[in-house]
Amino acid sequence: MLSWFQKIMPREDRFFDMFNRHAACAISASQTLRQLLDGGPSVPELCTRLMQQEHQADIIAREVMLAIRRTFITPFDRGDIRGLISSMDDAVDQMNKTAKTIVLYEVSTFEQPMRDLGDTIVQAAATVSQIVPLLSAMRENAARLNVLVEDVTKIEERSDLLHDQGVKALYLGKGRDDPMAFIVGSEIYSHLEKVVDRLEDVAHRVSGIVIEHL
Repeated sequence: MLSWFQKIMPREDRFFDMFNRHAACAISASQTLRQLLDGGPSVPELCTRLMQQEHQADIIAREVMLAIRRTFITPFDRGDIRGLISSMDDAVDQMNKTAKTIVLYEVSTFEQPMRDLGDTIVQAAATVSQIVPLLSAMRENAARLNVLVEDVTKIEERSDLLHDQGVKALYLGKGRDDPMAFIVGSEIYSHLEKVVDRLEDVAHRVSGIVIEHL
């Protein structure tokens, strides 16, 4: 009876708008992160910008959580909505953690593998931004969603390789003579790789939702 009742009740579809807005924040934050990895005197300013973008993403995430409590009929399971926006917010939070580490250690120059990792972050965020709008018609978009989720998985695999190559080069290079440089550099590599992991979590979360509703 409840299932029949839910089908005839109008759904609250503003959740999709909030998901899209959050995905747009993730793209902007990823582009800022990539830009600051070019180094130079603008790094502190770009870190501040990224922190502001993360704050905007937090605001949207809180809107979603509030809407969950206030909405009678949601487009899909409340737990799935909560899990999706949490995973999306975790990705932007991880970008912010990277910026905070850079500020903490006053880093202003970055190795090429770090910039390459930044490229994978931008690619993953852009792919997730294609995934999220398709949720509003997930049955019709299931095939496309599966392709995009697989694309994010491939990007994450590349980020793992870049992380390992970067840390090894750091160790064999200036890390031999400067242990602190190795510690700081490896921490930045770890944060960058985790950003892609968090974006992959979003893709897998979407995949799980689609499977439940096919």
